[in-house]
Amino acid sequence: MTITRRGFTALPAALWAQTPGLAGRVCLFTDHLAGFTYPEVARMLKDLGVAGPDLTVRRGGLVAPERAAEDLPKAMAAFKDQGLSVPMITTTITSAQDPSARGVMEAASKAGIRYYKLGYFAYKDLARWNETIESTRGSLRELAAAGAKLDLSAGMHNHAGDSVGCSLWDSMEALQGVDAARVGFYFDPAQATIEGGKTGWNLNFRRIAPRLMMVAIKDFVWEKTEKGWRTRWVPLGEGMVNYSQFFPLLKQAAFPGPISLHIEYDPGGKTKTERYDKSLEAAARDLQFLRRHL
Repeated sequence: MTITRRGFTALPAALWAQTPGLAGRVCLFTDHLAGFTYPEVARMLKDLGVAGPDLTVRRGGLVAPERAAEDLPKAMAAFKDQGLSVPMITTTITSAQDPSARGVMEAASKAGIRYYKLGYFAYKDLARWNETIESTRGSLRELAAAGAKLDLSAGMHNHAGDSVGCSLWDSMEALQGVDAARVGFYFDPAQATIEGGKTGWNLNFRRIAPRLMMVAIKDFVWEKTEKGWRTRWVPLGEGMVNYSQFFPLLKQAAFPGPISLHIEYDPGGKTKTERYDKSLEAAARDLQFLRRHL
C-alpha cells in the first residue's frame, strides 16, 4: 500500500489494473478538475490508484472538442507517463453527422480509447415523446455504425430531467434495433434514484442490465430551498442512493466498460494548491467507500 502526502491510503494503479472483477475498472471523472494541467491531473490519479481518468472532452472540459486531434494525444501522453490509461471520455456527441463529433471520435479511436459517454437527446415537447424516441433511435443507429468503423462503444446516460433516458424505459425503446456492441447504457444509480425513488431504480436497472455498458457513481440528497425542493450532491454514503442494494446487483451484471467515480460536490479550496489537495482528499474518501463495496 502507498501512503500519500495527505495521509490517506491509496492502492497503486498497477495493482488496481491487476485486480480481478470490478475494482480494476474504476476511473475518476475529471469535470471538477478544470484548470489543472494534464500532468497535474495524472499525478493526482496516480496517487489515488485509479485506472485513469474519465476524461471530459467537451466545452469547459480538460480537452476542448475542437482541439481533440491536437490535445488528446498530449493528454494521453501525460497519463501514460504515470502508468495510467484513459478508460473513457465524456462528450456531448449526439450525431455522427456533426463534424466536431466525428473529429472527437476519430481522435479517441486513434488514441486507443474504446468507451465514450454520449450527450443528451432533449424532449422539447413531452407530449411528443414517441417522436423524440424515434428520432433518437435514428441518431443512435448512425453513431453505432460510426463506432463499428472506429472500434468505439457509447454509453447512454440516464440523466434526470427532460432528456431521453430519464425514465430508462424510454432509452431502452430508443436502443431497439441499435447494435448492442456499440451503444448501451451508462447507468447512474444516483440519477436513477432521483427519477425512480424507492424501487423504480432497482426495477429499471434489472430491465436494462443486459445492455449495460458502463457505470457512474455519485450520491445526493433532496433538500428544501427557497426555490422549492432541489438535489444536492454529497460524498458517497452520505446520500440517498441505496448502494447496499445496488452493488450486489452490479456484481451480477456482465458489462465491459469502466466505472466512473464522480465528485459532483465542491471539494473546497481557495487557491489552486488547496483545490488540488481538497480534490485529492474528496476522491480518496469516496474511493474508500467504493472499494469497500467492490
